[in-house]
Amino acid sequence: MQLADFAFHLPPEKIAQEPSPSRDASRLMVVPRQQGDFQHHTFAHLPTMLRAGDVLVVNDTQVIPARLRGHKESGGKIEILLDRPLDEASIVDGCTQQRYACLVHASRPLKTGARVLLPDGGQAIGEGRNPDLGENHILLKLPLPLDEYLRCHGEVPLPGYIKRQPGSDARFAQDRNRYQTVYAAKPGAVAAPTAGLHFTEEILTQIQQLGVELVKITLHVGPGTFLPVRCQDVSRHRMLPERYQIGEESAQVIGQAKSDGRRVIAVGTTVVRTLEGAWQQGKLEPGQAETNIFIRPGYQFQVVSGLVTNFHLPESTLIMLVCAFSQRERILEAYQQAVASGYRFYSYGDAMFLV
Repeated sequence: MQLADFAFHLPPEKIAQEPSPSRDASRLMVVPRQQGDFQHHTFAHLPTMLRAGDVLVVNDTQVIPARLRGHKESGGKIEILLDRPLDEASIVDGCTQQRYACLVHASRPLKTGARVLLPDGGQAIGEGRNPDLGENHILLKLPLPLDEYLRCHGEVPLPGYIKRQPGSDARFAQDRNRYQTVYAAKPGAVAAPTAGLHFTEEILTQIQQLGVELVKITLHVGPGTFLPVRCQDVSRHRMLPERYQIGEESAQVIGQAKSDGRRVIAVGTTVVRTLEGAWQQGKLEPGQAETNIFIRPGYQFQVVSGLVTNFHLPESTLIMLVCAFSQRERILEAYQQAVASGYRFYSYGDAMFLV
């Protein structure tokens, strides 16, 4: 398929710049997978659409303040978005040192051996670039453990289409809360699994009281999920690897549901990619690994039978996954109706339930 097959017109004012007043006040479009009318609700109504025996799978990753701003020794400004660690942290001469894969934004590429000066005496040393994945490798040298350093000097890596002006400190503080799911528990993501942002503790309680099994897995969302597709033939696109973990109990619950013919409903594309990537030889493999699975139309789903997801960017790998789960024409029709009906798009926007 061609990149243009996943294009649609989206007026800029439809891109949500702020979260809804409350998490469950966002809108929810219900899209029967093959046929039937689209239905319009608020997210608070989701429990009424589930049934006893369903397995609802969520991603419990926690977004870290992974954006660091510094400058080169020459004075040029530079921005580093941490992606994933390449080794374990160590203490050398009183400093925390760790190698990281990252994305670098600067006027010129970061050369091997070049130093980036970070706040409070931190440094990042260039260690080369992986051209196949479009990422840089750096050695971090920090005066504090990484998690403490990021809490002090890192920024929540909001997507570029969410604009934050200087002086909006209150909104940045709000982002630290709302750009995080209520069940976030395992730090490591550089972006939120946004379909989960709509859930409240009350909704989770209602769902479990209905007899729905709530299962948690972890995929640390990396920048590769959101990198643009630059080749017209989409089959040539390569995803950056992302780290995931599936516990033994979670794998058993999902596997039993599949054996029983019960629905496995994924909250977000990150859950879909984790479950489908970990399904090997007829069963879900527990453990820790990486996945770079790229799901697009023509893919045969093995695990997931329902999907809660947000409305995604045109020509993105995310809308390609959603089109694979249903039908491309049907999803684009739903998106056109969402635009016409005033739905809010992207990370802080509204949601869709494919059943």
